[in-house]
Amino acid sequence: MKSEVTIVKVGGAVVEDEEQLTRLLQDFCAIKGAKILVHGGGRRATKVAERLGIETKMVDGRRITDAEMLEVVTMVYGGLVNKNVVARLQALGCDAIGLTGADANILLSAKRPLKNGIDYGFVGDVKQANGEKIAHFIDSGLIPVIAPLTHDGQGHMLNTNADTMASETAKAMAAAGYDVTLIYAFEKPGVLRNPDDDSSVITTINHADFETYKADGTISGGMLPKIENALAATDAGVKRVIITKATAIDGLHGTVISS
Repeated sequence: MKSEVTIVKVGGAVVEDEEQLTRLLQDFCAIKGAKILVHGGGRRATKVAERLGIETKMVDGRRITDAEMLEVVTMVYGGLVNKNVVARLQALGCDAIGLTGADANILLSAKRPLKNGIDYGFVGDVKQANGEKIAHFIDSGLIPVIAPLTHDGQGHMLNTNADTMASETAKAMAAAGYDVTLIYAFEKPGVLRNPDDDSSVITTINHADFETYKADGTISGGMLPKIENALAATDAGVKRVIITKATAIDGLHGTVISS
């Protein structure tokens, strides 16, 4: 029988909210068996950059990462946010280890090429995730806490979308022989038909549903790449993918994504 692993991805908005983060980490620790936490931290990075006098530039919700901003996100994601989460988990009795994609070479990326004439700078598109290396930490009794940073194998760190990192990690763990549950945890109770109505949760979404919702505008903006990453995970053998509220990561709530 395959070993089970639960991967929870938590967004930067939750990381910034003390009450939500406390509840999420408590619930995360309560998950039985092997587990991995992937976190964001964009809001904190923007605040730190502002204090340092570094302008934040965004295109379609994506951060332009020049050399100065790369220093900021590396410090914030790999240091401030990651180590705070690790320390909080240790206080709850969860033996966590903070990682970036460069650590143990778990996530290797290529620098994103020009896209529609836009230079995103030091942004990485994941080429390879090493599930066996990640499993080594799990087998040692540790809980990996992964920051949204990868590397290019040539000595450069790269800013990388946390949703994509969670999906790629889930795919790699499935390829390594695990039964994987991937949970995207954020501020809403799931994917909503009406963004202003938290009771309008869409319970299941498959490829055909996604195309329909995308065409009629029900799903738009930042939810599009999240669902694309979720569908990519299910297509690659991830057992369950759920998009849900950060206070409901028990696998019983939210939107189930299926192939």
